[in-house]
Amino acid sequence: MKTYVLAGGCFWCLDAVYRRLRGVTDVESGYTGGGYPDPDYYTVCNGTTGHAEAVKVTFDETEIPAEVILDVFFATHDPTTLNRQGYDVGTQYRSAMFYTDEEQRQEFVDGIERAQALWHAPIVTEVSRASTWYSAEDVHQDFYSRQPGSGYCQVIINPKLAKARKYYSQWLAA
Repeated sequence: MKTYVLAGGCFWCLDAVYRRLRGVTDVESGYTGGGYPDPDYYTVCNGTTGHAEAVKVTFDETEIPAEVILDVFFATHDPTTLNRQGYDVGTQYRSAMFYTDEEQRQEFVDGIERAQALWHAPIVTEVSRASTWYSAEDVHQDFYSRQPGSGYCQVIINPKLAKARKYYSQWLAA
């Protein structure tokens, strides 16, 4: 098993996409990358903690290649906008990848280089050493499956899921 910590705007979006991929064994929404101890949703949303909303994605490389996990990341958010994704603005919504060792850092750099060919503007995704991980509150875990009719899910997450289905259908779980 391998685990990546990725931030691409609101964690509900990445959570929804990764939970639908074959070979992904766990997805956890949380906060990382800042210095504020024991953050919660409200302190992170105010933009002063330094933390990003992120997901911890654990997957089986015998079922889904690491490159696909990273390619899906770059396809389902805009890595060319600094500190924002759509209507979500602030450092807590930055595009970021948090590595645990030099091998993982290189995988992330390679993923950025591969993805750059798909984007006209430069990718601004931050690549940083992993710091303390704080699990998000239960209400944020698998939010899409529990609230599919909410406005945010309909307007923001559904188009990302459609994009994942369009380009990565061979990796979707049955």
